[in-house]
Amino acid sequence: MSFLRVYIVVLAVFISALVIIARLMFLNLEQKEFLQREGEKRAIGTSVINVNRGMIQDRSGKPLAVSTPAFALRLDPSKILASDQDLSPLAEYLGVTPQMLREKVRENTKGRSYYLRRDVPPSDARKLLDAGLKGLQADRTFKRFYPAGEVAAHVVGIVNTDDKGIEGLELTYDKRLTGTPGQKKFLRNALREVVKDEQQLVLAEPGQNLTVSLDLRLQYLAYKELKSAVSSFEAQSGSVIVLDVESGEILAMVNQPSYNPNYRNYRVLDPQALRNRALTDVYEPGSTVKPLTVAAALETGKYSAESTIDTSPGSLKIGSLLVRDPSNRGLLKLDQVIAHSSQVGISKLALNLNAHEVRAVFDRMGIGKTLSIGFPGEETGSLPYFRRWKDIDRVTFAYGYGLTLTPAHLASAYMTIANDGLKRDLTLLKGGSSELTRVFSTRVAAQLKRMLSLVVIDGTGKKAEVDGYQVAGKTGTARKVGTDGYTDKNHLAFFAGLAPASQPKLVAVVLINDPQTARSGGGAIAAPVFSRVMTGALRILNIPPARKGSV
Repeated sequence: MSFLRVYIVVLAVFISALVIIARLMFLNLEQKEFLQREGEKRAIGTSVINVNRGMIQDRSGKPLAVSTPAFALRLDPSKILASDQDLSPLAEYLGVTPQMLREKVRENTKGRSYYLRRDVPPSDARKLLDAGLKGLQADRTFKRFYPAGEVAAHVVGIVNTDDKGIEGLELTYDKRLTGTPGQKKFLRNALREVVKDEQQLVLAEPGQNLTVSLDLRLQYLAYKELKSAVSSFEAQSGSVIVLDVESGEILAMVNQPSYNPNYRNYRVLDPQALRNRALTDVYEPGSTVKPLTVAAALETGKYSAESTIDTSPGSLKIGSLLVRDPSNRGLLKLDQVIAHSSQVGISKLALNLNAHEVRAVFDRMGIGKTLSIGFPGEETGSLPYFRRWKDIDRVTFAYGYGLTLTPAHLASAYMTIANDGLKRDLTLLKGGSSELTRVFSTRVAAQLKRMLSLVVIDGTGKKAEVDGYQVAGKTGTARKVGTDGYTDKNHLAFFAGLAPASQPKLVAVVLINDPQTARSGGGAIAAPVFSRVMTGALRILNIPPARKGSV
């Protein structure tokens, strides 16, 4: 009996072993891949290796945007609340009571881990981790910092909380600056705690640095002068742009109002302050484009600086439009029409020119076309086209109404004049632009520069003078459009100029939008700002003064 009992037990054990072996063989043959995957899910994990975002620096290597090491605090609600641990170190860091922190954690009904705070300094993160709180982790990240602050904010731009560019050059060159994040595999235990790093799956490649054309010294100078002017004139906004004539590089580009890119809560920022108005806002340029109309006249060969135009009696009726000068200036030479910004003189000139040929000069200058800088939100402006031009359209177009452009377009046009009629693309990257396009002859450009010099010597732009240098430029005052058409109360004040006049190295454009002063003209408002910016720029760049009278 006892033998039979032993036999049954042995047989049962043997059969059980066979069943187990068979089951193991079945699992190994039929579900091996599935079981391996499930096991790896529980024991092996992967994590991203964050990489340093590339630095943005000015032409001399001064940092405009840098990434510094930081941590992002991540919270696992189930672990934080699983034990009655002391949360006071974390609560104190967050500026709340332990009870408030617990209640906040409990509100996360899904129970998933989430980021509690980003951009935590390494020293603070270490202190919190040393407190030994279960459920608190710190992921290594980077914090973007902008050393120049609001001075270069509109050009450099900003990144969001995920370190992705959302404005300015940060957005334009986001892929280049971001680099390639790495990925590593790690082993964890039953408590899902990392116990060992296994291997690196994807090699991390830091972002590339970006060297821009800005000269931070000129950027600070232009920003200081613009901010002071906009404040003192109680203006709505303003822009200043400074160009290198020989390369097309933008050495300075500033706007008001501005913002501090180091302030991380971008949602509460005024959207108006985020705009790089020098590239994204369009305006009617007023008298600053009169030289382009004159260029069309000079190209015909029928006009020169000595050609005369009778502006008597100081007004001109064209349909319903009455064009007037401040006084009856009588017979004016063409260079005096520009120097004194005679509306009557330029109107009579326009009526004697082929409107399509005048428009062609503006078109070749790039008005109404993209500047191809690649900046987010860059505007093209508008250039009207009529099969048949009415006299009123020909006249208003000649002195800067009916077309729109950005301050950068205006600066580009004056750079073409400064560059002897050769147009070069603008760029925000160091290295300049090599492509040149002939817009008009050297002869025409030389005559324009002499006329523009007279504007500063004995015309509407006397306040643009720079001590020791001969400057050339043009004032502009454009009435703004109100609810009932153009208003006499709101104006745009422009000055566009170049220096030194004989061998131009720099071009600058100043725009003050809607100054609240008794005098609102470009000569009174924008020209002095140009003078101060250009004076400082010529000195900073060690550009020697040219002999006066050599234009």
